[in-house]
This record gives sequence, structure tokens and C-alpha cells, in this order.
Amino acid sequence: MLESQDYQCPYCGEPVEALLDLSGGDQHYIEDCPVCCRPIQFELQTDGDSWNLQVRREDD
Repeated sequence: MLESQDYQCPYCGEPVEALLDLSGGDQHYIEDCPVCCRPIQFELQTDGDSWNLQVRREDD
């Protein structure tokens, strides 16, 4: 199941959209910002029908 989520890059502050695959359960991964190319840590938590995405700087 795919969901989209808007977030702000923790480095440059630009709005970005992430496409999330909720079928994999809880996930931790790093993707580069498509605007400033800095590495962003993604933490996706899924719980039944609800889910939560947190993004933060790699150096946090």
C-alpha cells in the first residue's frame, strides 16, 4: 500500500513529497533531499491502519 506524505527538508526547509510503502512495516532509511542533496533520515512507524513519518538531519 503506497501513501504520499509532504514534509520539509530539515536542512534547506523546502517542501518535498515522499512516497511511502506501508506494506513493509516499520522502516528506517536515508534518502537525499531532491533539492539540496543532503542526507535525510526517515523513520516510518506503522500500526494497523495508522502510520507516522518523522524526518531528521543525519547529524541529529
